[in-house]
This record gives sequence, structure tokens and C-alpha cells, in this order.
Amino acid sequence: MDYETDPRVDDYIGLLPGWQQEICREVRDLVHAADPGVEETIKRSVQPYFVLEGNVCALLAAKTHVNVFVYDGAMVPDPEGIITAGHDNKTARTVSFRDGEPVNKPALLAMFRQIIANNRAGGWRRLQREGRQNAPVE
Repeated sequence: MDYETDPRVDDYIGLLPGWQQEICREVRDLVHAADPGVEETIKRSVQPYFVLEGNVCALLAAKTHVNVFVYDGAMVPDPEGIITAGHDNKTARTVSFRDGEPVNKPALLAMFRQIIANNRAGGWRRLQREGRQNAPVE
């Protein structure tokens, strides 16, 4: 994939064990594939975030897994059940991956596209206030 990277995100990923690097790179590729306008940054001192008119997702590697925080206000459908934590969280939910577990690319890509559509429509908070579940995905 060809997209602009943030060297600080490269550094974060580069310090991880190989299996975590692989997962982070797959997720990174997917979020950029969702929309070429996605930008990378670092927030909270060290955590990689992917943003487009609001947060789309963030990465956090833990000892035994990689967390992908999806900033969707619990609005985005999860028909394949990839959300692993934060089901009742009002801001973000989590998709966790452990060593050897495959990334469900189609499901995660669909989530990223819906989050971006929601961001472009004013963000999940606005959509909830207006009683709309999701903005249409183009």
C-alpha cells in the first residue's frame, strides 16, 4: 500500500515483537484502505491514532495481545462479532488480536469505512443526538 506514514508510528510498531508488528501493519493498511484521507498521529504521548475528521481507531500493544480501539460510540454494526471488549462503552470499543489469530480484514475494513462516514456526517455524538444510527457509507 502507498500512503503517508508518521515516523513516530513507524517507531512504535518497530519496537514490538514480530507478531505484533504484523498485526499492527495489517490494521494500518486496512485503515488507510478505508479512505486515502486517513492521517496518522501520536496521542497520549506514545499511542498511534488514525484520524479523519475525528478519531477512527488507535493501536495499543499489550504483552499478550494488540488492541485496536474503534472510536464509534458503539454505533457501528458488528455482524461478525469481532468486538472483544467495551460493548457498553459510550466512546470506543476494542478488537483484540493474539499471536496467531487472523485479522478479519473484511469486517474491520467495513467498520473503519462506517466510522469514517459517521465522522464526515458530524461524528457519532451528533448522529446519536439526531437519532440517526449511522451515516450512509459511500
